[in-house]
Amino acid sequence: MNREVEVVVTGVGAVTCHGAGADTLWRAMTAAGTRLPDRPADPFAGMDLPLISLVPDPDLAADRATRFASLAAAEALADAGLDAAALASARTAVVLGSCMGEPGANERGRGDDGAWTPPFRLAGALAAELGLFGAVHDVGNACAAGAYALGIAADLVRAGLADVVIAGGSDAYSRVALGCFNRLGAVDPERCRPFADARAGTVFGEGAGILVVESAAHARARGGAAAGAGPDALRLSAVAWSCDADHPTAPRADGEQIVRAMREAVGGTAGDIGCVVPHGTGTRLNDVLESRALHEVLGARAAQVPLYSLKALLGHTGGASAALAAVAAALILRRGTVPPNVPVEEQDPQCAVSLPQDGPVPLPTGARRVLVNAYGFGGNNASLVLAGSARAAERKEGVPV
Repeated sequence: MNREVEVVVTGVGAVTCHGAGADTLWRAMTAAGTRLPDRPADPFAGMDLPLISLVPDPDLAADRATRFASLAAAEALADAGLDAAALASARTAVVLGSCMGEPGANERGRGDDGAWTPPFRLAGALAAELGLFGAVHDVGNACAAGAYALGIAADLVRAGLADVVIAGGSDAYSRVALGCFNRLGAVDPERCRPFADARAGTVFGEGAGILVVESAAHARARGGAAAGAGPDALRLSAVAWSCDADHPTAPRADGEQIVRAMREAVGGTAGDIGCVVPHGTGTRLNDVLESRALHEVLGARAAQVPLYSLKALLGHTGGASAALAAVAAALILRRGTVPPNVPVEEQDPQCAVSLPQDGPVPLPTGARRVLVNAYGFGGNNASLVLAGSARAAERKEGVPV
C-alpha cells in the first residue's frame, strides 16, 4: 500500500429525515431546528417507544435502505462530475456500511413465512444498478460501519486497486433493531439529545450518506468538474480503527481505544483541527467518554474546538451515521463555517465540550481539518479526518454544495 497516494473526496450525496440532497441537509444544519421523531405506521411494532426519524416516504414495505443509497450515490456522482461513461472507463469500486443492511423483505408481516433474504446486499445492488464490475463490499460492523467503509475505500485507492470508490452507508427502519433498543432501555422518550444533561438514550433515524473517493491523480487526469483536480480539493487525509474487545455493547470505561483511534487519525498535531463531528449518540456513557477522550487528544483546546452534533438534527442513523457525518464535514469545509447546533437545554457538566448554538462559527484559516468519530457495538471504533483549503471555503451562497 502506498501511503503517499493522496485520496480526495470529489462528490457527496445525502438522504435524511429532512429530505433528499446535500443542499437540503445543509439548510437543515444551518436552521438548527428541533425535529421530533416519527412513529412508524407498522402494526407489528409492539413496543413502548417506537420512535424513529423517518425519511419522508410512507412506504415502509419497500427496500428503503437500497433506495436511499441509490439516491445519495446519484447525487454524489453528479457532484463529482462522473457519468456512466466515466465510471465504466475507471476502476470503480463500491463499499457501503450498514447496521441492518436491507431489512425490509425479512420484516414484512410477522416474519414467520419461512422466507429469508440476505440483508447485506446494498453494495451489490448499487453496483448492479450502475453497471460496475469492480470490488464490491458490504460492511456490517454496527454503527461504525460507514467510517470503516470510507477507510476501506481509502485503502483500495492507496493500494492501487481502484481509481474511484463509491463509499458510505445506508440504514432504514428496522422493527428488529428498534425493538432491541427498546428492550435495552436505550431509547430516549423525547428525541436524540447528545451531551444534554437530561438525555436518556438515543433515537434512530433513517438515511444514507455517500462520498465519491478517488486518487488525486485520477481526479486531475479527468479534470472537468472534479473538485479534486485543483486547490479546492477535499482530502480524506486519515482513517484510523481500533477495537475495545471488552463488552458486547459498552465501550471500555477508560476510553483507551477511542483515544487511540482519534490520535492515529489526527496525527502528530491537533492544532489544525477546526471542528469535530462527534459520535454523540445521547446515551449516558458514550457522550461522557467521548468528551473525555477529546480532551486527551485535543489537549487545552478541547473546550474551545466547536463540535457539530449531527445526531441531534437527524437522530442516530446507524451504519450511515459516520458517512453522513463525513458528508456534513465536507459541507462544513466547503462553506468554511460550523453551523449552530440544535439547542441543548442544559449541557451535562461532565461533557465539557463546545456546542455553539447562537450562530455559525467560522473555521479559522489555519484549522481546515474536521475530525469525525464513530463507535459501534462490539467495541468497533473509527475516526477519520477530512481536510480542506481556504480556497475550498470561498464558494459563495447559491453555488451547489
